[in-house]
Amino acid sequence: MIQPLRLQLSGISKQYPAVKANDGVHLSVAPGQIHAVLGENGAGKSTLMKIIYGAVQPDEGQVLWNGQAVSIRSPAQARQLGISMVYQHFSLFDTLSAAENVWLGLDKSLSLAEVTARISAVAQSYGLAVDPARPVHTLSVGERQRVEIVRALMTNPQLLILDEPTSVLTPQAVQTLFQTLRKLAEQGCSILYISHKLDEIRALCHHCTVLRAGRVTGEVDPRGQSNAELSRLMIGAEPPQLRHAAPRGSGALALELKGLSLPKAEPFGTALEGIALRLHAGEILGVAGVSGNGQQELMAALSGEDARAPRGSVQLFGQDIAQASARKRRRLGLHFVPEERLGRGAVPTLSLAQNTLLTRTEAVNAAGWISQGPVQRLAEELIARFKVKAGGAGAAAKSLSGGNLQKFIVGREIDAKPKVLVIAQPTWGVDVGAAAQIRGELLALRDAGCALLVVSEELDELFEISDRLVVMANGRVSPAITMAEATVEKIGAWMSGLWQEEGAQHAQA
Repeated sequence: MIQPLRLQLSGISKQYPAVKANDGVHLSVAPGQIHAVLGENGAGKSTLMKIIYGAVQPDEGQVLWNGQAVSIRSPAQARQLGISMVYQHFSLFDTLSAAENVWLGLDKSLSLAEVTARISAVAQSYGLAVDPARPVHTLSVGERQRVEIVRALMTNPQLLILDEPTSVLTPQAVQTLFQTLRKLAEQGCSILYISHKLDEIRALCHHCTVLRAGRVTGEVDPRGQSNAELSRLMIGAEPPQLRHAAPRGSGALALELKGLSLPKAEPFGTALEGIALRLHAGEILGVAGVSGNGQQELMAALSGEDARAPRGSVQLFGQDIAQASARKRRRLGLHFVPEERLGRGAVPTLSLAQNTLLTRTEAVNAAGWISQGPVQRLAEELIARFKVKAGGAGAAAKSLSGGNLQKFIVGREIDAKPKVLVIAQPTWGVDVGAAAQIRGELLALRDAGCALLVVSEELDELFEISDRLVVMANGRVSPAITMAEATVEKIGAWMSGLWQEEGAQHAQA
């Protein structure tokens, strides 16, 4: 007897006011298949996944689940059928704990204590560090993603939808997750896997459906394709090759941290301990590490959101800014891109034009009046320069795909011509073409004399653009090393804080 397809979509279409997100999409997923959905930002991937998960209703088309026609009207109904999803933009309640958030989506016959115990067991078996008791508002973006993944896995799904699941993991943990996904597939679980990391898709997935402008443009076995071939299917061309020339020499000392130590701002936060960094004009210093090891606290201390740093511990071109406001730091030339796009990088309900005013105040006069014309023009220039797919300067930030909003936010700060740019997760959830564009802009900024501190959990990215690297673990920072000294294995080991043991061994030798 031939086993029916786990999922079959026929002629799925969805029209929004400004764009047709899906246009007659056909997609088939077999039991036990790991199926990649590949496409550039705005190609319609997220809308299609939300239709499968019941969060969005299609205008046209049919959904077959295990051979039976279904109309999935809500995520709750999807979960009852056996479909779980991990969103790129998370669906967690900030005021509840991780365990309470997971509990909301499970059978209420389970007690919170039972759910907490199961979370710990699942998290340990999958190599995902999750503290069930921590309130979500104290978690970094990466830690929230882990909660989402664990929540999805706890439902024992027949179909698991994963959107950019590896951006918070070390290289070793990625391999552990892949082993788990392969085991799930062997047990009959189907997996829809969205990632912009082409190497991952080629290593993990059995089949790949490519979307462009809402339509299916190809289906291939990614294991037989090169990265260049997948790129051409996705964006119609290969991404531009970055030219990472050696820095022109050590410029002026731009940013210096002198033994920066900060106690936890919240009970579940990470204390910073004796952080020392030196960042020069005309260089990119990469900061690697697994999310939740103090990156969020370091970014807050650098941006001015946390002004508790001891006097003299944070210096910008020799000037003490440890307790300066974020506005004063921007006036001195330090700009900042947070890891959290919606809520911190942009106000979801405001237009792109209005969102420029969060950090760009050229159009605001001394009396506080805003000149709307310049604000509108700035937003339009950013949309054009950074190839942002949006319904114009008046489009609400929340209406953009994650990657397009990221391009706008990064572009807003790059366009300000900063002297120092501190940027977290610059290409999180961004397609290969847009990622190459953003990385190219960062390198151009470096070549123009800007000093850049780039915090990223994507080692490939850091190896591609950094001049030197440090690693954060447990609120501490490793010694800086040049790219000639750095290897994936070494940085992966240092993510567990092992540089201290390495240093002790050298000392004994």
